[in-house]
Amino acid sequence: METSDLLKKVRKIEIKTKGLSNQIFAGYYHSAFKGKGMAFSEVREYQYGDDIRSIDWNVTARFNHPFIKVFDEERELTVILLIDVSNSNQFGTQKQFKIELISELAAVLSFSAIKNNDKVGVIFFSDTVEKFIPPKKGTKHILRIISELINFKPKNQKTNIAEALRFLTNAIKKRSTAFLISDFIDNNGFPEALKIAGRKHDVVAIKINDERESKIPDMGLVKLLDAESGQTLWVDTSNNMVRKKYFDYYVSRELMLKETFSKSGVDVINIRTEMDYIKPLINFFKKREAR
Repeated sequence: METSDLLKKVRKIEIKTKGLSNQIFAGYYHSAFKGKGMAFSEVREYQYGDDIRSIDWNVTARFNHPFIKVFDEERELTVILLIDVSNSNQFGTQKQFKIELISELAAVLSFSAIKNNDKVGVIFFSDTVEKFIPPKKGTKHILRIISELINFKPKNQKTNIAEALRFLTNAIKKRSTAFLISDFIDNNGFPEALKIAGRKHDVVAIKINDERESKIPDMGLVKLLDAESGQTLWVDTSNNMVRKKYFDYYVSRELMLKETFSKSGVDVINIRTEMDYIKPLINFFKKREAR
């Protein structure tokens, strides 16, 4: 993407989401997530003059770039966004693609966090951790996150949520609020990793769906593509049985995910590409505030 086009997109998202955060979400966010003044440890990129004894060798080896462990104590929260950048999110049949909706959600949550003087970090993942941006404060940092997300080209196409959750558990030492934003189309299984991450962090799942993932309209014979595997399949969508099997598979997957989240004690926000995300987010914040 050309630099000028990228800046325009970043600016457009900034104007929309920063306004929402200032007017609507910051107050709800502040009430829903409160700092606890706990001692914590996290990782950040190595800077000249840092003590080499503080280097986190696991994260350094992973990214071939030095990161150090930081110990501090403060009341602010650390917010981590785990963002699914796999190919299944390059899909959308309604108002926008899933990845475009994910970008806006990430921006809203980020601006709400820095309005509350919290740090924000990001883990981009496919079937591996593609990029880690350590937690920091400030509008400049948030604009970098939005820019990265808009222009990000993942190396891999598939999804492995467990891999991202394991990285979260190992790299972020302080108890943090972690928003896992994904369509959760993952055949690898992640219940155990979610349980472990949920015991250490306050994990919130934001589940992104598109209407066509639950039902196929009668369009005759169509060629379908699996964006993550690259496989294609001809499907007769005029066949009632085919459409019923497709819907039944969707329902069974939804029930499996609901059970997984429930057993892990993880809250879920369901958002679809054709709907406004403001109401679901506000309802979630209100629910948290009432606890």
